[in-house]
Amino acid sequence: MKPFLIAGLAMLIASPVLAQSAAEKTGVNSALGVAPKTEDFVAEAATSDMFEIESSKLAVERADAPTKAFAEQMVKDHQKTTQELKALVSGGKVKATIPQAMTSGQQSMLDKLKGLQGEDFTKQYHSDQEEAHEDAVDLFKRYGEEGENADLKAWAAKTRPALEHHLQMAKDLNK
Repeated sequence: MKPFLIAGLAMLIASPVLAQSAAEKTGVNSALGVAPKTEDFVAEAATSDMFEIESSKLAVERADAPTKAFAEQMVKDHQKTTQELKALVSGGKVKATIPQAMTSGQQSMLDKLKGLQGEDFTKQYHSDQEEAHEDAVDLFKRYGEEGENADLKAWAAKTRPALEHHLQMAKDLNK
């Protein structure tokens, strides 16, 4: 069975753009440290921002004071990165489409949060933030180091330290 798995992974990595997207969606690129295609990076960065903003708006309404402060920072920072990404795309420097909605997985996470209150909400929000920022740091690291579009690569590298800081803040909330 293992030779089939290895051959399958090799085919995903070596195949055209559609398979590249599949490799990114399934986590194969991340596991192998391969940079996502530009379209995949833009989609993932945009939907990640959407989740961060919407979940953090909920936290501003429902969470304790330290979590609210973190959430307010997340809304502000992720609105800024959304605007920067949109400017790169609309300015023609990046050939990609920005999705209009979160992924179904992100929407499910948000829906779960919407159904929680009090300590249950706070614990879930903290956990989601840590996971989302681990994914974002990985995504921005891979694109910032090996991405195919120079302008987007520079933006990813410039943005990554803020995401690493967010991840540390999320970990600190989770203690």
